[in-house]
Amino acid sequence: MFSEERFFTSTLKAHTSRGSITRILASAFNAVESGIAVKKYLRGHPLPFSRRVFAFGLGKAACAMTQALADTTELTDTLIVTKHASPLTVAPVTVIEGDHPVPGMASMEAGKAAIKFASQLTANDLLICLISGGGSALMTAPCVPLADLQTLTFELLACGARIDEINVLRRHLDQLKGGGLARLAASRGAHVVSLLLSDVVNASFEAIASGPTAPDPTTCEDALSIIEKYDLKNKIPDSIARSLQETLKPNDPIFDRVQNTVIASNEIALLAAQSQARNEGFQTKITQAGVQGEAQMVGYDLACELKESLDTMPRPFCLLAGGETTVTLKGNGRGGRNQELALAAVDVLAGLKNIMFITLATDGEDGPTDAAGAVVTGETAQRAESLGMSAADHLSRNDAYSFFAAMDDLVKTGTSGTNVNDLVFCFAF
Repeated sequence: MFSEERFFTSTLKAHTSRGSITRILASAFNAVESGIAVKKYLRGHPLPFSRRVFAFGLGKAACAMTQALADTTELTDTLIVTKHASPLTVAPVTVIEGDHPVPGMASMEAGKAAIKFASQLTANDLLICLISGGGSALMTAPCVPLADLQTLTFELLACGARIDEINVLRRHLDQLKGGGLARLAASRGAHVVSLLLSDVVNASFEAIASGPTAPDPTTCEDALSIIEKYDLKNKIPDSIARSLQETLKPNDPIFDRVQNTVIASNEIALLAAQSQARNEGFQTKITQAGVQGEAQMVGYDLACELKESLDTMPRPFCLLAGGETTVTLKGNGRGGRNQELALAAVDVLAGLKNIMFITLATDGEDGPTDAAGAVVTGETAQRAESLGMSAADHLSRNDAYSFFAAMDDLVKTGTSGTNVNDLVFCFAF
């Protein structure tokens, strides 16, 4: 379970309502703790009988999810592909740490291992897949040279493409994505049960880790339209457009042997936070679920909503939002979408009394940093000015990390073991 201390920053430690605040934050994380979600599902949904059961864990939460399965189910063999391996009491097991957010050689090795793992399945075996966010990069069996796939990924991340758009291209360039793993298992007569921890807006099966066990409603034309949308044609290798291949569609008979179920999502985290906030005495409202868009714009809009609500809602109140934003890189600073979103709120909230704006990545890793997010108050802008900094300057350089690090207001939860997008908490006391 997530302890409240994991959310402390200098501002939170000193705040008179820190207990209430951190209990609300922790409740959201604990509601989507991956191992608990797996065990809860299994209690209510017994697995179909099979002589042999194989487990395949993919994504940032793969270790915790697989361990929870192994605690109740005898496994013939297990393969885990993750970002950060954690201790396991599962045997036999092979664990591979792939590359993220850009696939690398380790991701290629993971793809080869997954194909080999599926090749041992036989008729009426059961393959249980435990899939969470990050899997798209951590494992790949690409139809193009790895260097070309890396170039495409870099360009998509830099131009601000949404994760669902990035995954459309990934699915059409990979043997295992877009139902590819399900095809391998079903072709050998095995059944597949896939438990999904959703890190995508609207929890679409095909978008979670690029849908290795899910049908894909998108087409190669959709993939090409994304390249055109972000004007990438002259920035990516010619092999990309040439190598796009169609994926398995929803009416494919292969999926008669496949069951996909979302067991934790951003919505579940938001509802848990809302419930805890009410228990703590806050009037509470989920203002936006499934939020997407440029982090700077979303941060500005949510800060404006908090500011405007000061005139319409009685204190104390808590506004909640969830989803996943994007960052278009224009500078060479350091940060992530949650830190940038928080930085965009600083000047809007400057001078306001008794408010707090907190952003968090539920996996504990915001971009290529060791922070999950950041804390903003009405005093943040003034404190920054006293240190010779301005939010606007750092925002122009995509340098949120150094801004909040200077004030000790980065939230560093550590790796959480779950991943269900991002959360924003807007408090007024």
